Amino acid sequence: MANLRENLARNLRARRGKKTQAAFGQRVGVHQSTIYRIEQGTQNVTIDTLQTLCNRLRCPASDLLDDPKGK
Repeated sequence: MANLRENLARNLRARRGKKTQAAFGQRVGVHQSTIYRIEQGTQNVTIDTLQTLCNRLRCPASDLLDDPKGK
């Protein structure tokens, strides 16, 4: 079974690129500390937060939750 928390962490980190967590958080409307916890895999992400990320990144949830390695 896929580990959605790890997939989200990897995919969000990849989308953030070289931006700081603060700058990325401001862009997507999520506080920097939340971005940090998501990327560490310790944040229990709500549907509302996931929806906010998808809306701001203009992508479906599957883009953030699918295994980035394609397994």
